[in-house]
Amino acid sequence: APPELAAFLAAMEATPDWIDLGLVEEGARLERVGAALAAPYAIRGAFLATFLNEYAALPMAITGSLSDKRAARRVNETASFFATTALPGGMRRDGPGFEAAAMVRLMHSMVRYNALHRSDRWDQERFGIPIPQVDQMPAGLISSFLISAEVVRAGRTEFDADERAQIETARYRCFLLGLPEELLPADPSGLLKVFLARAATLRKGYDDATCGELVRATMSAYLRPDRSLRNRVAESFERSFSTAFFIKVFLDGDTEQAAAMGVSMSAADKARVAAAAPLIYGRLKAVGLVNKVPALRPATDAAVTWTLRRRLKAYGHAEYRTDAREYTHARPAGRGASGPAAV
Repeated sequence: APPELAAFLAAMEATPDWIDLGLVEEGARLERVGAALAAPYAIRGAFLATFLNEYAALPMAITGSLSDKRAARRVNETASFFATTALPGGMRRDGPGFEAAAMVRLMHSMVRYNALHRSDRWDQERFGIPIPQVDQMPAGLISSFLISAEVVRAGRTEFDADERAQIETARYRCFLLGLPEELLPADPSGLLKVFLARAATLRKGYDDATCGELVRATMSAYLRPDRSLRNRVAESFERSFSTAFFIKVFLDGDTEQAAAMGVSMSAADKARVAAAAPLIYGRLKAVGLVNKVPALRPATDAAVTWTLRRRLKAYGHAEYRTDAREYTHARPAGRGASGPAAV
């Protein structure tokens, strides 16, 4: 292997002493429940949050992901990555989550390298140099941010044991993606501060030609593996639930702002959410309660893991690839476009 690749993998293998791998596995066990039973209904909505800011959205737009098919592939690859890292032993050195993290980390770096060197759309004077680790932090820590917000709202200053384990899983996942300890606090207050500080330091701006088009492409993307009646019905429920999740969590319920972005809740959407929400949250609550009974945990985890593997199969094969030759406004080779184009 090239020495650069060997050094890259060695850095990922060097688990720092501020990571507790025992907690990571316990957190993954808890995380599997949501990954199997809730994430499929919210991943599109969470993905949309990436497009609320022009700086954050532009790398995706440059890769040419404005089409429905490419947007669907990106959403499913994102879902696949998080599901894979939640599998039993998924982030061990020989686990599929570790391998996926290496590919995702390299892909995001390549996207930003090529945005700088091969695209006319990235204005360095305006946006500066894109740093993939900082850009990946919101996706890597969104679950930790939501847990931390709940803890603070409850008047607590520390995580309970289950919450702390899930935080550790997210921290290790982010470490594999290249984030340093400074961006990965282990306490509720620290996590809220670093997450909000990142948001506050972004150059503000919403460009409909970039952000809006990505939102609309993602909302219209068909995520299921085929168009059977069952999958078409499931797709309609998922799209409605993801829309509601996006508006509530990321837009603070502002339906006018959502409409300006091309996202709206129809009467049919509201009816589907009303029908699906009790089932989704009810299953989560029931499995969570069963998980608290030590004697039932092995059987519960086996069932959840089986469901999660089925989800992974439905997401399809994740390639985690990028090719600068397909980028919008790509410069031809020779015009300041030295370096690799694809990975």
